[in-house]
Amino acid sequence: MKFKLKSPFKPTGDQPSAIEQLTKGREMGLSSQVLLGVTGSGKTFTMAKVIEKVNRPTLVISHNKTLAAQLYQEFHEFFPDNAVSYFVSYYDYYQPEAYIPQSDTYIEKETQINEEIDKLRLAATTNLLTRPDTIVVASVSCIYSLGNPAEYGKFILELAGGASISREAIMRRLVDLQYQRSDFGFQRSTFRVRGENIDVFLAYEPFAVRIRHDSRKISAIQRIDPLTGKILAVTEKEVIYPAKHYLTETFNQKSIFQTIRNDLERRVKEFKDRGKLLEAHRLNQKVNYDLEMIAEMGYVNGIENYSRYFDNRRPGEPPYTLLDYFLKPYKKNWLLIIDESHMTVPQIRGMYHGDRSRKNVLIDFGFRLPSALDNRPLTFEEFSNRIPQTVFVSATPADWEIEQAKISGKKSAIKGSGIAEQLIRPTGITDPKIQIRKTQGQIIDLIAEILKRKKLKERVLVTTLTKRMAEDLSEYLDTRKYRDMKKYKNLSDEETPRVAYLHSDIETLERSDLLDDLRLGKYDCLVGINLLREGLDLPEVSLVAILDADKEGFLRSQTSLIQTMGRASRHIKGEVIMYADRITGSMKRAINEINRRRKIQEEYNRMNKIKITQILKPIRAKLVDRIKEKDDLDTLFNQDKERLEKYLAITKDELTPYDAGKLITRLEKEMKTAAASLDFELAAAIRDKIRDIKNISEE
Repeated sequence: MKFKLKSPFKPTGDQPSAIEQLTKGREMGLSSQVLLGVTGSGKTFTMAKVIEKVNRPTLVISHNKTLAAQLYQEFHEFFPDNAVSYFVSYYDYYQPEAYIPQSDTYIEKETQINEEIDKLRLAATTNLLTRPDTIVVASVSCIYSLGNPAEYGKFILELAGGASISREAIMRRLVDLQYQRSDFGFQRSTFRVRGENIDVFLAYEPFAVRIRHDSRKISAIQRIDPLTGKILAVTEKEVIYPAKHYLTETFNQKSIFQTIRNDLERRVKEFKDRGKLLEAHRLNQKVNYDLEMIAEMGYVNGIENYSRYFDNRRPGEPPYTLLDYFLKPYKKNWLLIIDESHMTVPQIRGMYHGDRSRKNVLIDFGFRLPSALDNRPLTFEEFSNRIPQTVFVSATPADWEIEQAKISGKKSAIKGSGIAEQLIRPTGITDPKIQIRKTQGQIIDLIAEILKRKKLKERVLVTTLTKRMAEDLSEYLDTRKYRDMKKYKNLSDEETPRVAYLHSDIETLERSDLLDDLRLGKYDCLVGINLLREGLDLPEVSLVAILDADKEGFLRSQTSLIQTMGRASRHIKGEVIMYADRITGSMKRAINEINRRRKIQEEYNRMNKIKITQILKPIRAKLVDRIKEKDDLDTLFNQDKERLEKYLAITKDELTPYDAGKLITRLEKEMKTAAASLDFELAAAIRDKIRDIKNISEE
């Protein structure tokens, strides 16, 4: 299968030369290339054209989930007939297991898994093992430990119409694949049995598979809507892949468990020899409990800490990661694109050391076996040894990427072929004009600028230095406190801005929705920190305001300032206001670079008689459609305490076991919300109710 790009656009400006140079570099075997492209020059389109021409499976790595989601949507639009997948960390909330010796505090691992992202991750690995026309857009989580692709590929259930197989054999295999039987609550990664039908809700697809079975063989295979049961398609064959990435084979569990117990025995003896009896007891209890759970259930929370044993790896040997799902079927005959490389590469470089530091403490105090160290991200050297030909993409590539591209380019016959510049925007829009204003009275000045853009139906981004500052400023603007100021006292609601903040505490999928709401006009202004820096494609934004621009540091470095100012370069009237009382070295260098690019762009427009046109970009469909369940329980949770109290009064006779399970999940979220709002009395009441309902569901 071939990649087929579908787009109404044709390469313009310096896109054709960049595409040709990058494609030739691939053909000549250049190991590293750089695409230096300004914001709005169509870097994503250039990447898509290169993928089409190279026609190889491709991994695109971005340094945060928001940009990864945007890239996924764009590539999905460019390649509707190909397999475009999304692979990021599936945690909306993640508190890693840790121990603080100074206060003798053990912090248990606590996670909140996003089921939709988990589905997309499984779809990505399934696509890689079944389709050569796959593009995976991933965050840096792609270098973290994942199940063995060889084992994952072996754990499948192949179904064919007319095949002689018993129903019991099908159900046993589904359990091996980590699907759970649930005849009442049909949800992802479960199956149910109704008469002659076995319905399997796939972990990685939006549809379910219905296996119609008579007493001896499979009579029919259908794809159905899991909600309505409507038949979507009838198929002759179907392959069902696992519901989880970590799997264990029954036949080798005995030898694996014995190896783990041998290591446990040696470690316990070591603790006892050193007089650490508490650590020895703690470790013995923990590991034996985990092994019992794996033996009974095939899975345990934290099974990844034993991944070295199940993967049959030696101590210190690198873990399997998403890269291995590329390497297994394709060797190194695939393409890697690192987006916003000046940020992504340092992230990849630093992940290993932070992970190891935390786990060493857990191991030293008996919470984990030393094998836990082998459940880790790749080191940068391991990552470098696994990757194929690579394209680093950035408006401000770091010295390391430039140097790698130059070394690679020197080996070719074409001078400078390692670096492709893309400074011209297809629309003719130039880099934004820059103003520097004093900080005195900056908020009043900012309000006036936001209101000016609102009247023109334009949008504004404001960057601050801290999350607290972003939240406080957005609340201040949105609650219209400034109407007390004499100048704005008579403003109507229509003349006041609608403001929201965007930072890392916002759930992954909600960030994309928030950006869409800004474009749609639900908000006039977004206040943020680092997430408003790179890659965001917001053509409606005509102003970027940078508060505390003269506070020299990471968030106000030359690279950061150039990236932040680039958010205003998608609009024909793009402008940047930097609030500062002095001009720092970073400010001066950033302004000079923007002015240099602007001069080149204006000269190109003049020479080619280009008429500047505003970008018109449609709002794409949501990354994940939110389906609102038609259930009375779901109408409750809207911060309405009176309504919540009614549900706290629910009695045993009013709930089925299924409804009890749903209510527990909802109440747990409300309990955390109440605690975060410092309403501890309500949180305690919800906690007690959850305990009561759990007793109901167990009866």
